[in-house]
Amino acid sequence: MGKKLNYALKQILSNENRLDIRNIKYLPRWAILGIDTAIIIVADLLTMIALRDLTTHFYEFLSIYERMFLVLGVNIFFFFIFRTYAGLIRHSSYVDALKIMLACFSTFVTLLFINYATFFLIGEKIYLVAGLIFYFLVSFSLLFLFRLSVKQLYEYFKTTQKNQNLQKAVVFGADENAISIAGALEIEHPKRFDIRGFITNDNTRRNIRILGKPVIYNGLQVSAEAKSLGATALILSENTLTAEEKFSLVEECLENDIKVFNAPIVSNYEDEQSVSNKVKSLQIEDLLDREPILLNKENKRQQLTGKTILVTGGAGSIGSEIVRQVAEYNPKLLIILDQAETPMHNLQLEIQSKFPDLNFSCIICDVGNRKRLELLFQKRPVDVIYHAAAYKHVPLMEANPHEAVFVNIMGTKNLADLAVQYEVGHFVMVSTDKAVNPTNVMGASKRAAEMYVQALYHSACAESDTKTKFITTRFGNVLGSNGSVVPLFRKQIEKGGPVTITHPDIIRYFMTIPEACQLVLEAGAMGKGGEIFIFDMGEPVKIMDLAIKMIKLAGYIPNKQIGIKITGLRPGEKLYEELLSDKSKTLPTHHKKIMIAVDQVGNFSEISESVEQIIKSATKLKSHKVVAKLKTLVPEFKSNNSTFEKLDKDPVLHPNQKKII
Repeated sequence: MGKKLNYALKQILSNENRLDIRNIKYLPRWAILGIDTAIIIVADLLTMIALRDLTTHFYEFLSIYERMFLVLGVNIFFFFIFRTYAGLIRHSSYVDALKIMLACFSTFVTLLFINYATFFLIGEKIYLVAGLIFYFLVSFSLLFLFRLSVKQLYEYFKTTQKNQNLQKAVVFGADENAISIAGALEIEHPKRFDIRGFITNDNTRRNIRILGKPVIYNGLQVSAEAKSLGATALILSENTLTAEEKFSLVEECLENDIKVFNAPIVSNYEDEQSVSNKVKSLQIEDLLDREPILLNKENKRQQLTGKTILVTGGAGSIGSEIVRQVAEYNPKLLIILDQAETPMHNLQLEIQSKFPDLNFSCIICDVGNRKRLELLFQKRPVDVIYHAAAYKHVPLMEANPHEAVFVNIMGTKNLADLAVQYEVGHFVMVSTDKAVNPTNVMGASKRAAEMYVQALYHSACAESDTKTKFITTRFGNVLGSNGSVVPLFRKQIEKGGPVTITHPDIIRYFMTIPEACQLVLEAGAMGKGGEIFIFDMGEPVKIMDLAIKMIKLAGYIPNKQIGIKITGLRPGEKLYEELLSDKSKTLPTHHKKIMIAVDQVGNFSEISESVEQIIKSATKLKSHKVVAKLKTLVPEFKSNNSTFEKLDKDPVLHPNQKKII
């Protein structure tokens, strides 16, 4: 106890021995109990003084000291019963007031009972009933006022802190979540926000006050209403806004120099981290995130629960999220395969922590190593394969086309052939929108992989009743994935810029990692074999606009505090991506945002022969021959801003090679 008091005193005399009551963390419980005891002694003395002016008649069965000790004993007993000393005084609430009321009232009732019990037993009372009523009122009032005074004093010292730059903010919303956030931010120390009021779309709550702050109806521009309250920031607490409404609101605020912060739902807080730390600057992902897709879990449960699942590229951004989502369905065995050692180790630790009962195995292996893969299939019969292993960075693959062939084409071929050989139930391949009318080696290699698995499936179906269903999923850029533009821009902004953009008119489609992986699992469940599933990606995003918004969200002025630099298109890069080729058409599915791309299926023997020749050229590390043969297999592959553009004008073909249409 003494150590806690010494610590409190040291905290008071901090900052070069200046008195600073804000530095007190808390008083020990025995100290609070001591203060409360002193208060009820004062209440008892005041009661006796008041009664002496009102009457000269006192009961003398007990002496004045005995009466006082009896009152104190009963009162302290009920302090322990109701634990009135257990809370933090500076954060006292109506619950604490209720506890004090119950303790004081119980003391009054108990003393009254004792009073009349002695009267019936010996014919004489101990206390005047008026005195007990007076003591009850005075003791409760003093105990309550003590806590109220400490609370207000603490608030006063917080608001008069020196050298503190509070962010003047308004809360958007006036529901329970908004009120809880505002209330929590007001009582925190050290304070980060000075809440000036609320802005709401709820017409029934206009022109009222909450927590002593005005509530303004959102009738005009939000930025103008915020400025009318003297605020320079807006805290979003409204979870009923659509993505479009949120985007419009944030865009208006940024244009008018109003910072935007995002506050999660209070009921979702899982730890004791301060509310202020939960309120964070709005991230670009919050604006690009679309309405959640509602998918059927039952069909995936039937496919995954109690089954052996293989995820290739399992340590990557897409593969690791597939692993997390599959783990939720309690598979019999989850095999995670990747060649990246450190990310695999980190994922292994995460899975052990989050899914302690999951039966899983981590295998370090390159999908180009067919013998290693075959050993895996021989030891463990696999039910479902999610093939996410791939090289994906366009400029790197443009400089190393043979490596794109080894992983994206040969790796897919190895897995697909083994899937048929070992009768795997489903083979789900993760592809990309860059495979459509490709302008780079990476996209062309993924298109070649698509062609191979489709042709293999239809060939196997024609020859026999194959048990393996080959399914392809094709989607655009994924927010937060390794090497994506959003984390790159964020790092550049943190370093002070410039933010680099390859072309001012470049546009891209975006989706979140969980959303992309939901599509992969859903496609695997609904696919009947041979399909390419594509996703309604929503509206495309201009990368220049994305950069400007990210700079503003970080609190900087574009091209003043943080510059934007145009670097030119990278090798193989194009201005816009597509999900369908000119010759493709789409078929609907049971979900309005998921469609099937209908592409012409090539002859398997010709595609297989072409793939073998491409792999053979890749083993000789002849880049131009590899790309030339890749262009023959994928005739729509036209290089852009690349050294391979001359192959489109003067193709170098193998003497025995034919174009595969």
